[in-house]
Amino acid sequence: MENTQSAAPGAQNGKSGYEVEQGLTAIVFPGMGPCNFADVGRYMVLDRYARRRLAAADEALGYSVLQRFRGTDHEYSEATQIAFLVNSVALADRAVDAMGLDPDLCVGPSFGQKAAAAFVDSLPFGDVVRMTAELARCEEEFFTAEYSDVITQSFVRTPEERTKEILAEMEARGEWYEISGYLDHDFYFVSVRESSLDFFKQRIRDAGGYSMYSMRPPVHARAFSALRRKVEEEVFARYDIGAPRIPVIADQNGTTVADAEAMRTMLLDTFDRPINWPDVVSALRRGGVTDLWFTGADNLFHRLDCTTRNFRVTAVTPKTALRPEK
Repeated sequence: MENTQSAAPGAQNGKSGYEVEQGLTAIVFPGMGPCNFADVGRYMVLDRYARRRLAAADEALGYSVLQRFRGTDHEYSEATQIAFLVNSVALADRAVDAMGLDPDLCVGPSFGQKAAAAFVDSLPFGDVVRMTAELARCEEEFFTAEYSDVITQSFVRTPEERTKEILAEMEARGEWYEISGYLDHDFYFVSVRESSLDFFKQRIRDAGGYSMYSMRPPVHARAFSALRRKVEEEVFARYDIGAPRIPVIADQNGTTVADAEAMRTMLLDTFDRPINWPDVVSALRRGGVTDLWFTGADNLFHRLDCTTRNFRVTAVTPKTALRPEK
């Protein structure tokens, strides 16, 4: 278990350190980052929670997820996405069963929505696995035909005003772009044409910023409304999405999702609405949350400044799950 302690606002200094206010707890299923068998394969083979979820995924799909995952070199292939989902839910199983987690709310930014849907029982785990595989195929088909030259670029250390200036330059040059994610006060996802990427990254460097990684297929842009309609008609129509057993905070705007229709809308919004993590943080703080548990292979959300400034953070990852228990 990786435990990053951050005193919540209102904490008071006591005799033996900080006496931190105790409020509600939220579980967070992180968005999907680069994932490969070399990093998580050992965890999936050895961890009892992962093996159980992996067996359920194999049954749902009719093939060995581990075997296909081992054989792929694509960071966002169908098998890679299923493996990331399996691991996120298995780590939540560990947190609940072995570590005493009993969350009051749930969040699933970006790809994490899928694991969240399983955790809050809006869909059975097997259905989430099948839906994830079908969505991966649907997206691959869409982006082969449409927006095949679009990349979502993540970058950090670029304040809001400088980011606006860079985007204004893009617009003045006639370059297409869309903001796909607001991660922190100086951290964004922006989707651009591949032909614009070098210029865009250079302007980020000129502003003192740092380009992180490029995502293909791209994500969370209003231009992808046709993808939203495609998945709604071809995939979502076959699944009965129910109300969550605990409230979910929508990653697009921080609203509370408490019924089946709102859950379905949130899952569809991920295709053509940007994520807004600061809005989620604000909603959690207003709701009295002081503790966040991240379950999944996350190198991003649990480390963001707006996360660590506002919550006590516990990260349960494939790496920490394999550490000897004390």
